[in-house]
Amino acid sequence: MAANGAECEQPQKRLGPKDKQNGSSTDSSLRERKQQDREERLSLVMWKRPFTTLQYFFIETLITLKEWTWKLWQRRGVVFLAVVLFSLFSMAYSIEGEHQQYVQYLEKKFLWCAYWVGLGILSSVGLGTGLHTFLLYLGPHIASVTLAAYECGSVNFPEPPYPAQIVCPEEEVLQESITLWTIMSKVRLEACMWGAGTAIGELPPYFMARAARLSGADPDDEDYEEFEEMLEQAQSPQDFATRGKLAVQNMVQKVGFFGILACASIPNPLFDLAGITCGHFLIPFWTFFGATLIGKAFIKMHIQKLFVIITFSKHIVEQMVSLIGIIPGIGASLQKPFREYLEAQRAKLHNPAGDGAAAGESWLSWVFEKVVLVMVCYFILSIINSMAQSYAKRLQQKQYSEEKTK
Repeated sequence: MAANGAECEQPQKRLGPKDKQNGSSTDSSLRERKQQDREERLSLVMWKRPFTTLQYFFIETLITLKEWTWKLWQRRGVVFLAVVLFSLFSMAYSIEGEHQQYVQYLEKKFLWCAYWVGLGILSSVGLGTGLHTFLLYLGPHIASVTLAAYECGSVNFPEPPYPAQIVCPEEEVLQESITLWTIMSKVRLEACMWGAGTAIGELPPYFMARAARLSGADPDDEDYEEFEEMLEQAQSPQDFATRGKLAVQNMVQKVGFFGILACASIPNPLFDLAGITCGHFLIPFWTFFGATLIGKAFIKMHIQKLFVIITFSKHIVEQMVSLIGIIPGIGASLQKPFREYLEAQRAKLHNPAGDGAAAGESWLSWVFEKVVLVMVCYFILSIINSMAQSYAKRLQQKQYSEEKTK
């Protein structure tokens, strides 16, 4: 029996290393193939393969619409309730009566909030690249309100045209004492709505990591794969960037709600990793989203808002324009368009009809408009590329499954 046992053990010892070599070679070949597939997908962009990219984009769009339609059908009770509420609101909107003033007020507030929530989502959701809507929209809006408040001596701008256009109130209105708190209160709603939108935009990494952990499937996402590699190599020496990511991951995992709150309350480019960490370790949804919402919509938003208001307060702006003139050689030529732009903005505030005020604007407005246009166009291109790459990933996964069944 001992001999038989020895004979049985010998083949296992001989085959063990071979099995390990076969397994490691299979894993390495699979890893190489996935890397090649990923590189092939990343090459699917409008400026390299425009026709294929557009074709894949339209197919992926149809597939996504079909999936959303099916999900809505599965939740047809909620959809029916939403349709009923929308029908009631439409009836109240179309029927004349004293209630119209309340309906119009609710409509105005709802559209204003939805606008800023949408911009917040676009800023953080990604889809290939985020649209920096704070720099392009919210920041300039807060700066305009700040400059107008100091120029007009009041934040009671006439509505309309505010918020589409800011003009000073009538001269008869007594001037107020303008403080930081006054300006912060004026822009609090739009700032908080933008912050809430950024919190909503952080949900996709959380749901992706959570679904991958529960199903055991490989999401083939670069950020998630980087996160798993980081967990495997957590004990080995790391560079500064990886140590920062590990610090975020450890804080979120160990501290929980307050760790997420701390990460969300400061400008943090690594916060996507916090969402992946929470999803991977199955942290409850409301713990993650509640801390993210409080941190981004209230704490972080007030910090950013305070920074913009201080930066664009009257005396700071005048000091910055004066400092530009000190630059040797080009200071005076650079200072002139900034002064012209500020004078044009002041003229606009006191000319609600716009009679001749727009003509005094410098090239700064033109440059800013073109920068916004370029960034929006690039964002749209990134969405097209991302959806085309998603369809290419579907084709590759289909090919994998067909090879496994053979």
